[in-house]
Amino acid sequence: MSTVAVVDYGMGNLRSVAKAIEHVAPADRILVTADPAAVAAADRVVVPGQGAMPDCMRELAARGLRDAVIRAAADKPFLGICIGLQMLFEHSEEGDVPGLGICPGRVRRLPHDVMAASGLKVPHMGWNQVVQVQPHALWEGIPADARFYFVHSYYVEPATPAAIAGATSYGISFTSAVARANIFAVQFHPEKSAQAGLRLLANFMRWNP
Repeated sequence: MSTVAVVDYGMGNLRSVAKAIEHVAPADRILVTADPAAVAAADRVVVPGQGAMPDCMRELAARGLRDAVIRAAADKPFLGICIGLQMLFEHSEEGDVPGLGICPGRVRRLPHDVMAASGLKVPHMGWNQVVQVQPHALWEGIPADARFYFVHSYYVEPATPAAIAGATSYGISFTSAVARANIFAVQFHPEKSAQAGLRLLANFMRWNP
């Protein structure tokens, strides 16, 4: 049995993430926690989140979780979801704030002019296909044309193309999944993405990078 820490920094519906993981890994211990020591002691770490990047970074620091997340991303199986993906990068256009700087690159706003010209709305909300750019253990058993659920107005722009694990088209083509060593992080919400999302979470629980 392994312990999974779902990091609670006050952003997003953490319980739905925890319940989805419990569904695919009933024998494991899923802990929703704001305790840096519990994050440090966990075997795996999940950082979900919804909301604005400035709020995310402020709350992460205020709760003493910033360093714990950085350390977890250095050596544990680590899954970032939505803001949990964006925070890994160096800088965000949302609020002009620095991220954790774990992954080189930046977070950019979906371009309103391009969206408007295509008749698309921001935020990008709903189901969309994720193209699997590179093979990865977390894609195992997931069809190449699988669709996942998105809710976001910003996207990540990695400085290193080799980090891109998934891409999605919505007016523009944007990175929807990144992978590096022990880190896998996604813009979509696997906990809201039916069987494909549950399979990704199950793959994460078996993943030994």
